[in-house]
Amino acid sequence: QVQLVESGGGLVQAGGSLRLSCAASGRAFSSYVMGWFRQAPGKEREFVTAINWNGGSTHYGDSVKGRFTISRDNAKNTVYLQMNNLKPEDTAVYYCAVNSESFSYAGVRNPVRYGYWGQGTQVTVSS
Repeated sequence: QVQLVESGGGLVQAGGSLRLSCAASGRAFSSYVMGWFRQAPGKEREFVTAINWNGGSTHYGDSVKGRFTISRDNAKNTVYLQMNNLKPEDTAVYYCAVNSESFSYAGVRNPVRYGYWGQGTQVTVSS
């Protein structure tokens, strides 16, 4: 069983930055692929980014590439999402999730591959 708690969301103006954190319980954190998804009202859950077990490899969605950076600290059981140059279209609830199945290009983008999810944190970007 893994519990995930996101924090760091809030209201920011376009062009600003936020850093999200996701703290995980459990001793197996360092073996998991970790991902971030987001969901805006009336839209499907969208893949944002994922990171492999040691932080040496990452995937990004096209809409955030070059602006967002995922990282992890296995000693703290925490994964981070640094979001820069935020745009109004980045407004959504952001979720972190655990993927114990796949780090393939398709696998990390499929929400079904993620077995545990946090409760989400709201990010609102004003224009």
